[in-house]
Amino acid sequence: MIQPGQYDIGIDMVNVDRIRSSYERYGEQFLKKILTPAELILCRQKADMIQSAAARFAAKEAISKALGCGICRDFTWHCVEILNDPAGRPYAHMTAHMKKHRDMSIKISLSHDRHYAAAMVIVSCPS
Repeated sequence: MIQPGQYDIGIDMVNVDRIRSSYERYGEQFLKKILTPAELILCRQKADMIQSAAARFAAKEAISKALGCGICRDFTWHCVEILNDPAGRPYAHMTAHMKKHRDMSIKISLSHDRHYAAAMVIVSCPS
């Protein structure tokens, strides 16, 4: 757990084909497991929905690493959603599941190409 006045970083990279294979095998159920409804809407607007889903998958993994907990009972796929501001810049929104972390700030950067998606995050807690 990050203490007031502290920060931590997290990074993750995922093979897009791994996410694509899971989607092809499990369909919408897989996407609904890892993405919130708002994230699904954003991903479906992209030229390659799976690249966008993979980037969000990587972002959630990176956030869980920065928090030091991994994806677990206390930090699930739906605890945070990765959205975009009007300029297209990604940001993390804590959902109702994350009440105890509401005061945290998350800065995020996403990148993806045909083969890989990556995310880097800085999580801080104000003093």
